[in-house]
Amino acid sequence: HVQLVESGGGSVQSGGSLRLSCTLSGYTEDSSEMGWYRQAPGNACELVTSISDEGSTYYADSVTGRFTVSRDNAKNTLYLQMNNLEPEDTAVYYCANRWVATATCPDPRFGSWGQGTQVTVS
Repeated sequence: HVQLVESGGGSVQSGGSLRLSCTLSGYTEDSSEMGWYRQAPGNACELVTSISDEGSTYYADSVTGRFTVSRDNAKNTLYLQMNNLEPEDTAVYYCANRWVATATCPDPRFGSWGQGTQVTVS
């Protein structure tokens, strides 16, 4: 299976930016569907954005126009550029190689997930 490791989280002020990275290793061929999820305390897991191996993307309404997902298949890396961050974006962010609707992140029933990276916006 594929292993995923996120990086790039941190604390920023409202209006700031962060760039998250997700590095894939192992069976990287299982990465045609990649997604960024987030979960804040008391909230359900949310699919924030997704990207196919051909570059087709999806964005949740709450992040459209502020977040940009991309991938570098040669580097086996997925990125999430987050601009104009808001306190409501505060959450643990996860990358995964499946597009699913699930209440809890990570959900090992569906593909592989990273360990998560904390994003805090104040």
